[in-house]
Amino acid sequence: MSSPEIRIAWADAILDGLERLAVTKANQRAALVADVGMCLGLISLGLARPDTHPVSAALTLVAGLLVFSLIEYSFHRWLFHGPEQAMERGHRRHHQDPTGIGSLPFFLPPIFLVVLAALFSKLMPLSDALLFTGGIAGGYCAYGLCHDWIHRTRFRNRLGRRWAANHHIHHHHPDHNFGVTSPLWDIVFGTYYVSKSTRRR
Repeated sequence: MSSPEIRIAWADAILDGLERLAVTKANQRAALVADVGMCLGLISLGLARPDTHPVSAALTLVAGLLVFSLIEYSFHRWLFHGPEQAMERGHRRHHQDPTGIGSLPFFLPPIFLVVLAALFSKLMPLSDALLFTGGIAGGYCAYGLCHDWIHRTRFRNRLGRRWAANHHIHHHHPDHNFGVTSPLWDIVFGTYYVSKSTRRR
């Protein structure tokens, strides 16, 4: 085998290993602990800084949540439904079995969040960088929990049913409703599903 072929074989072996890990219950449990821990840890560290002010801290957290909602939409639309590669393959499996186990390998989001916090600390005060990244981490936790909840719960109240229906529509119309936690960016980018009968009205 030539050197590029060896590199491709190694990359495929690593991706296959990560995909196998992603569908285990142990990974799902470890991911929940790691995600919640990172969220609480980043927010706690940010709030503990002496230069933190309550109003700006709250606004920074909300900004992080809002940015995550755009990340959620972008990843779902352009990576999970993008060209065939590891993310698309894993997401295709979810479309085939919506209640099956599947999450990122538990150690990847914490690594990504630490790198993000370090990058943000070059652009803003450390307290803001920690809180902003904590907001992103909170959005990621909410996304994981909400997505699981939507697929495993029969909601009784009207608001819950409507919220879940927005995502269930995506499973039947995969070019629409990419937002799981919120329809905000679907509305902004014109991918929010509107039925034919509603369009006629």
